Amino acid sequence: MKKKKTALMGLLLATALTFTACGSGNNSEAGTGNTGNAEEGNSTEPITVRLVSGDLNPDWDNMQSDIGKFLQEKTGITMQQEFPVGGSDTDMFALMAASGEYPDMVMAKGSVKSLVDAGALLDLTDLIEQHAPNIKKVYGEYLNRLRYSKDDPAIYELPSSGVGQTYFDAEGGFEIQHQALEALGYPEIKTVKDYENAIKSYIEQNPTTEDGQKRIGLSLNGGEWQILISVTNPAFYATGLPDNGEFAIDEKTFETKLHYQREEEREYFRWLNHMNDIGLLDKESFVQKYDQYKAKIATGRVVGIIDQKWDYVQAENSLKAEGKFGATYARFPITLDESYQDHSYQGTGYMAGHGIAITKSAKDPVRLIKFLDYLASEEGQILVNWGIEGKHYDVVDGKRVFKQEIQDLKTNDGNKFKKTTGIENYMISARYGDGVKDSTGNYFTTKFPEQFKAEYSEADKKTLAAYKVEMYKEFWPADDAFPERPYGAAWNLNFETGSEADVIFQKTQDIMKKRVPEAILAKPENFDKVWDDFMADLDKAGAAKLNEQFTQMVKDRVEFWSQK
Repeated sequence: MKKKKTALMGLLLATALTFTACGSGNNSEAGTGNTGNAEEGNSTEPITVRLVSGDLNPDWDNMQSDIGKFLQEKTGITMQQEFPVGGSDTDMFALMAASGEYPDMVMAKGSVKSLVDAGALLDLTDLIEQHAPNIKKVYGEYLNRLRYSKDDPAIYELPSSGVGQTYFDAEGGFEIQHQALEALGYPEIKTVKDYENAIKSYIEQNPTTEDGQKRIGLSLNGGEWQILISVTNPAFYATGLPDNGEFAIDEKTFETKLHYQREEEREYFRWLNHMNDIGLLDKESFVQKYDQYKAKIATGRVVGIIDQKWDYVQAENSLKAEGKFGATYARFPITLDESYQDHSYQGTGYMAGHGIAITKSAKDPVRLIKFLDYLASEEGQILVNWGIEGKHYDVVDGKRVFKQEIQDLKTNDGNKFKKTTGIENYMISARYGDGVKDSTGNYFTTKFPEQFKAEYSEADKKTLAAYKVEMYKEFWPADDAFPERPYGAAWNLNFETGSEADVIFQKTQDIMKKRVPEAILAKPENFDKVWDDFMADLDKAGAAKLNEQFTQMVKDRVEFWSQK
């Protein structure tokens, strides 16, 4: 019976993954042996390593890019990446935990708890101490923040968020096409009313595109899990809060509540309801799939979106590849009214979070940790961020600069850039954040002011010049406008799998995904009734108990992180 169950779970898991096959590389150096003894670890015998990632990467290069081939030759390791398909990443990892069959490594996002509870992940503490000096160096004083909890001090993941991060540019907010701004004489864009007026005026003057398609005012990516990114998260940004996931946190008392329980956010969603009522909201916003959303943007029809750049960049790259730079987007920190400030870049300190983990099924954990340690080394960090010297970049007067053809590819066709070079496709281990410099005085990453400016299109530059700024980040409040959050960012705190709080949380998520679209699409005179019903549903589901539990989790983290 047990065999049949395992086979069935394996079959289900296979249907939840998409398989990406990779070639194997040549021998060179690095790697490790099989048992984990300190003197072992120098093998470069070609091996294939399975890595299952919860995030889709449509630009994954199957290790056939320049960097992929270099890493195969350097280490002998071929990564075979697998991604969710036909289901969510949560479902995929739940099936994995139930089956008890694991790949060598996982990037499990919010499903780490279920894998820890199943005993699937290795404690990396000793592996880091014995075999990973570069990983230790990158995390430095923040190594303590990698520990799982106050009760379980194991290190299960190497967080992929950059250490020492400085945000030089803004890559979120409310987006509007450059051509719309230009046609309107670059109007002031600070509040939702300003944003609405710009979209409305442009469509009134230009109802169709050059090829006769009807323009869409505002499209939201609300048909799948990105409802959080494109629909609900903007509500707290527009009403003066930073991103703490589904919760609003009092910065003094650490008391929390589901952020959409705030009356301020009711008014933000009332504005979206108004946008729908006047015909400026895409009617498909809550039924379209992600691919449909991107395809729609790639036509150039969509005047405005509310999103993070990583979520729409593929579609924007398609526009650039076709030379439709006017249809790409400028970014602004829009608020409900001028009494609020966008807190997107309120400091967190190093907040650790999700990353890569090695499972108990890994045949050679030492070789894997050494591979990840190489990626964390100075040489490895330069490689994954810049590529290969002489092929992708040169050092000119002591400074790294992309070759012009590589820079042009990065600016004009970002999808092809990643697939062919492999740059930014291998940031899976400990890494330095933007603004950190290497031993030569160069930035590790390519996200620094001069490089951002080099990547701006002529449309970007024209828009920025019209508003008398050089970078989008200048529209946002200064980095020191708000105090640093002692809990980091609470979006990476998760309830214990299967606990009462976890069950309540899932219920509130289901309620939100039903009620928020319903409220936005309701007739204006029915909006408050739908919203009141939404609040009542949350109360019945146990939101008060959920808020109390999350408050304690935030307080525990503040206490835990204050320990040395």
